[in-house]
Amino acid sequence: MADRPLGRDWSRYPVTQMPQATLRLAFLGDINGAPGRMALDQQLPVLRERFKPDRIVANAENARNGSGLTPELFDQFRRMGIDACTLGDHAFREAKIIPYLDDPSKAVSRPANLSARTPGKRVIRIPADERCARDLFVITLLGRIHIGSVQANDPFECADQLLAAMPERNPIVLVEAHMEVTSEKAALAHHLDGRVAAVLGTHTHVPTADERILRSGTAFQTDVGMTGPHDSVIGRRTDAVLKHFTTGVHVPFDMGSGGEAVQGALVEIDLATGRARSIERIHLAARVPQRTP
Repeated sequence: MADRPLGRDWSRYPVTQMPQATLRLAFLGDINGAPGRMALDQQLPVLRERFKPDRIVANAENARNGSGLTPELFDQFRRMGIDACTLGDHAFREAKIIPYLDDPSKAVSRPANLSARTPGKRVIRIPADERCARDLFVITLLGRIHIGSVQANDPFECADQLLAAMPERNPIVLVEAHMEVTSEKAALAHHLDGRVAAVLGTHTHVPTADERILRSGTAFQTDVGMTGPHDSVIGRRTDAVLKHFTTGVHVPFDMGSGGEAVQGALVEIDLATGRARSIERIHLAARVPQRTP
């Protein structure tokens, strides 16, 4: 590969001239609080050994005690070897992260389909280096159905606009579908099939068994799961959630504890075409010290 400059737009070259190289991209589901952070720290060496990723991207919007991301935690993830962090509907729960969102040198972004007045980057660009000879672009799109109080714009239209503005003709793009409704995620994936490498779902914290390559080469999984405590109700203490559901009384939804695991998906992407060759679920059980109620 030494005869081809790093970061070159390979779409201008005939496929026959391309090296047979791939990008192995690990995308990790929502990191939930201290249990998720400890599981991630413990299992990252295992992930690297077993899946051999060239890039690791993680949703980190729940990293600060289940809601929000701080600059300190982002820096910690980068030191651990996470290449980029994405955020969802909790993007601004911690206001201290806003300067990082505005800083082009910080690989963290907010959902792209929020208002144009919203601070923060809409696209993360992970530049080519010795591990991967092409740039990777990461986009998060927020759902509009049952997502809470966040007002998002049309994710389909936003995706079309961002892809049309890409600096390469055939970019390698990961789209995170941070959405509540499975049909909205599937519809987005089919809308983008053949135009992006992968559409991977987050937000519901429960991994789905539907990982596949769509007809035109885009990898899709409705939800990649959660990096955190699975002996819980989607990351929160079971007793607190049960009290709320059974009585209607509002109680703090503290972080759960137990059954910690790192979950996500490994997508192998053809560097010549920018499309997926394979997708595999990631589930790495961790041993994390348990908290007492």
